[in-house]
Amino acid sequence: MSIKKYIPNAITSCNLICGCLALTQTLDGNLIWAAYLVGVAAICDFFDGFAARKLNVASVIGKDLDSLADMVTFGLVPGFVVYKMLQIGYLEHHEDFKFFYQQQWLMFIPLIIPVFSALRLAKFNNDSRQTESFIGLPTPANAIFFCSIPLIVNWDTQFDIRNHQIIHYLIQPYVLIGLSIIMSFLMVAELPLIALKFKNFAWKGNEYRYLLILFSILWIVIFQYSGLTLVILSYVALSVVQNITSKPSQQSN
Repeated sequence: MSIKKYIPNAITSCNLICGCLALTQTLDGNLIWAAYLVGVAAICDFFDGFAARKLNVASVIGKDLDSLADMVTFGLVPGFVVYKMLQIGYLEHHEDFKFFYQQQWLMFIPLIIPVFSALRLAKFNNDSRQTESFIGLPTPANAIFFCSIPLIVNWDTQFDIRNHQIIHYLIQPYVLIGLSIIMSFLMVAELPLIALKFKNFAWKGNEYRYLLILFSILWIVIFQYSGLTLVILSYVALSVVQNITSKPSQQSN
């Protein structure tokens, strides 16, 4: 019995463990640690599929396990991160949240994120078009977007950097609710996006993947945690450019 066939599932299990720990940290109000754990889980999520392809041990069970792990880590966790930010009135902007607290049912709206994440994962598992690219925003990208907000706020507050006004608007209750709705829609939208699935490391065929990695490193080095939101925006923008540039060659074929 070969051990190598268990390696991808072991990595996926690490993703799930990180997701469970992130959820407990979120419910305890430790959103910074929750964000770190989601970051570790995202790394595991990348390498489990990569390991399965390289070791040639991909399986239906591995695919289902990956989706179940993603549902916890990248579905439940971001939904509860936004819910928790609304619940505690992040950074205690009491005046800004006064009316919102009179309509407390609004804080449950971000829980649509897990619902649309489940729909996104179900579509992915049954859509043959998503072998080379994604259709709709992947759940890990959506989770990184929302879980980066506590990191950005913490970084801005701790080091007194220049983004106070941006952060002030970003964490307003109706902005968070609006983002929850918009990002949930993007997860199930018919929008082709780049899939970070390297069959090889050659430049040809992976141009936009390498550009995405380059821009991601650049934004994070320059803007630290604030760059994480730019990473997601770059991801969407490069995907749109790839779709536009690939159409002529597809039509000629």
